[in-house]
This record gives sequence, structure tokens and C-alpha cells, in this order.
Amino acid sequence: MRLIVGISGASGAIMGYEMLKALKEFPEVETHLIITEGAAENFRYETSLTIGEVKALADVVHDNHNLGAVISSGSFVTDGMIVIPCSMKTVAGIASGFATNLLLRAADVCLKENRRVVIVPREMPLSRIHLRNIKEAADYGCTVIPPMLTFYNNADTVEKQIQHIIGKILRQFGLEYKAFVPWQPETER
Repeated sequence: MRLIVGISGASGAIMGYEMLKALKEFPEVETHLIITEGAAENFRYETSLTIGEVKALADVVHDNHNLGAVISSGSFVTDGMIVIPCSMKTVAGIASGFATNLLLRAADVCLKENRRVVIVPREMPLSRIHLRNIKEAADYGCTVIPPMLTFYNNADTVEKQIQHIIGKILRQFGLEYKAFVPWQPETER
């Protein structure tokens, strides 16, 4: 399996890092990483991680300005893409096909090739423009998994909340993340 992970310039860059860590648990998955300039800034503002530490988790790292990268072509077969977190600017670019950088181009390629694209939009509150763009992205084939809080699984830390979101995303690709605690009916508890 080959997945593209895009980390865009929305708050919550740590989720992109945690996604890469989770994907390391699946040796059969080859990861291709794109980090936007805004994401690099958010890593500096929001975490103590270096960009080198983030990049070290990926099998292949692509420069966001390199529109000639292999992932910019439909001939390079992938199983899809995860954009985590996904800024509203990135949602708008995906929804409109405005592929001005590699992250947007890779998403555009995945959509045109009918490959799964999961976006994890980060903004609050959502304006009508944000909602329209998210709806458009969904209409064009993106799966939208906003990083919403969960309570049924006793996710009482930020780490557990992120693990839940990652588990939901990875299930979209048929991957079962060991840290994910799904909802269980009372009869199964």
C-alpha cells in the first residue's frame, strides 16, 4: 500500500505527526509526505518537534513546490491521500482544483484517478464559505473527517482523542490502528 500524507498550515500539526507515527506500525504502507510552509510554522509554534523529526517518519518526503514530483502524476499509483490537518485554504484549493502546490496537485491527481482522499479540516467556527468548500470537496469525492471530540470511549486525554481520529481515518484505507477504541454496543462490553 502507498499513501500520501499532506500536512497543511492549520492548527493541529501534531495530528499529522501522530498520523505518520501510526502509519509506521504498518510496514506494508509506504508513506509519501508533503509539509506546507504554513505547517512548518505551526510545528514551530505548537510543538517542540523539529521538521527533521517529522520528516524522519516518512518513507519519501516531497518538496511542496516540486510540481514534477512522482506523486503529481496519475501514472504513479497510490492508494490515496490523507490531509491532516487540512487548512481552509487547502480545502478551498482541493474543492476548486486550484493545484498551485504539490499538496493540492497530489489531491487533485487522487481525485481524478478515483483514489480515496481524506481531509481533516481544522477551523472553528466554520463560516458559510468553509462549509460550502467542505461540501464541494465531499461532493467531488473527499471523505471529510473533522477532528471532533469523542466521549463514548473514555478518551480523556488529547493523545487519546487524536488516536481516535487517526483510527477513524485509517479505517478508510482498511487499516486497523491498535490504539483506536471503537464504539461498542452495551451487549458487547
